[in-house]
Amino acid sequence: MLDTLKGQLLIASPKLRDPNFFRAVILLVQHDEKGSLGLVLNKPMEMTVRSAWRQLSQTPCQMEGHLHKGGPCDGVLMALHTDVEASDVEVIDGVHFSTAKDAIEHLVGQAGGTVRLFVGYAGWSAGQLEGEIAEGAWLTIPATHPLVFNPDEHAWPSLLRSIARDSMLKWMDPKIVPDDPSMN
Repeated sequence: MLDTLKGQLLIASPKLRDPNFFRAVILLVQHDEKGSLGLVLNKPMEMTVRSAWRQLSQTPCQMEGHLHKGGPCDGVLMALHTDVEASDVEVIDGVHFSTAKDAIEHLVGQAGGTVRLFVGYAGWSAGQLEGEIAEGAWLTIPATHPLVFNPDEHAWPSLLRSIARDSMLKWMDPKIVPDDPSMN
């Protein structure tokens, strides 16, 4: 049986040069023996949610903020949010994913909710993502609510530094590391 990576963040390694994923931070929404689906968290578009919504629906839009480019694959409008009632699937504790039209309309019609909307997604066929991880294209860490809903333009470098620091700490005995590492 496949160990699921659902709920993990994929951090593009510095050697990944594909322009679709250069310095990308992706939340894996689905990962199983059939393949994987993720959403790029750190690629906001210029288009606002309201201006996009006016082109899609006649229903009111109360959301502020920008639409996000979820990845290079075409798909329906997708949402990450905190509304249990509008959920198609819970990705991690308190973070939900939806693609159903009624759910999206409900989410954009609410003022003050925690919602991010995406056009497009990142997709991998069965075994493809595991191969890319084995080749060193992606690093993984568990997703958290703040990382999903509040990434900024510095998300990629700060997560990369965090991963490097955490992996180095596994090999270091904290009892012998001086308070000031320059004293080595």
